[in-house]
Amino acid sequence: MNIETVREYCLSLPLATEDFPFDETTLVFRVCGKIFAMIDLENTEWFVLKCDPEYAVELRGEFSEISGAYHMNKRLWNQLNLFGTLQNSKIQGLIRHSYSEVVKKLPKRLKNEYPEIVMIRE
Repeated sequence: MNIETVREYCLSLPLATEDFPFDETTLVFRVCGKIFAMIDLENTEWFVLKCDPEYAVELRGEFSEISGAYHMNKRLWNQLNLFGTLQNSKIQGLIRHSYSEVVKKLPKRLKNEYPEIVMIRE
């Protein structure tokens, strides 16, 4: 997957937005203001996603293209090498997983207000 495809897929998720909160090159994707993905536009090889801690360890053991995210809490964040051999369907599934991890921690009020955000399947 390339950066354009990743961006389009992330923004296709309900209420997903993008911004540059840290600097002019770190593109961040959010749902209801909470980050679920990041990529540095100067180094598009690595894509950062939130992950369930146990699943994160499992993924790192199974795929050489997945490791703990640099500069992030490695227990909760993975980085994927987009230039590796991960299938697009796997990357999309991990994006949905990341999105879902963020959504499940949102306040009930937001989930009730925007029911479309809880309909995403990992």
